[in-house]
Amino acid sequence: MSLVLHFHPLSSFCWKVLIALYENDTPFTPKVVNLGDEADRAAFLKLWPVGKFPLIQDTARNWDVAESSIIIEYLDQHFHGTTRFIPQDGELARQMRFRDRFFDLHIHHHMQKIVGDRLRPADRKDPHGVEDARTRMATALGMVESAMAGKTWATGETFTMADCAAAPALFYADKVAPFEASHPNTFAYLARLKERPSFARVLNEAKPYFKYFPAA
Repeated sequence: MSLVLHFHPLSSFCWKVLIALYENDTPFTPKVVNLGDEADRAAFLKLWPVGKFPLIQDTARNWDVAESSIIIEYLDQHFHGTTRFIPQDGELARQMRFRDRFFDLHIHHHMQKIVGDRLRPADRKDPHGVEDARTRMATALGMVESAMAGKTWATGETFTMADCAAAPALFYADKVAPFEASHPNTFAYLARLKERPSFARVLNEAKPYFKYFPAA
């Protein structure tokens, strides 16, 4: 197998890439990285000094690919299968990329701010930043609620990279700010994502690590 994925099973952005890999049963070698282990951390930083998950190595092409959206585009180009993550039509591809970035920047990013603050020492908390993140995330969720009316997937009836982005963003957003009652369309969309075999597999593999998720 030429692909090696450096990741952690609890990492939300890693989930995004794992969904894409599992969608097409793309063969890869999983390399779980424990950033709390000095040797693991040093080895990973040699590959990607930024130090953020995920990173995929294509040993056949001698190429390392970082950033979840770029990794999925790489997979769609070189390891494509039945599920195509990037629409062939240029206009549809642009619209899909907008939705992908929307979930990453306006839900996923703010969710991580909220969760990250829970890991800070008591004297380093950022209540103003967390409140701002909650407000911005709520605005984005309201936009998703309107956009998902009458849709199956983020771009319509076809599963794309935007849905790979939505799955971890919405799953964890619902953990930090439950939205079943307030956003029924969004919650129904999340339910469909969780039933998708690729995401169901990701969630099942992450179960042993859920105990490390910082509760409120």
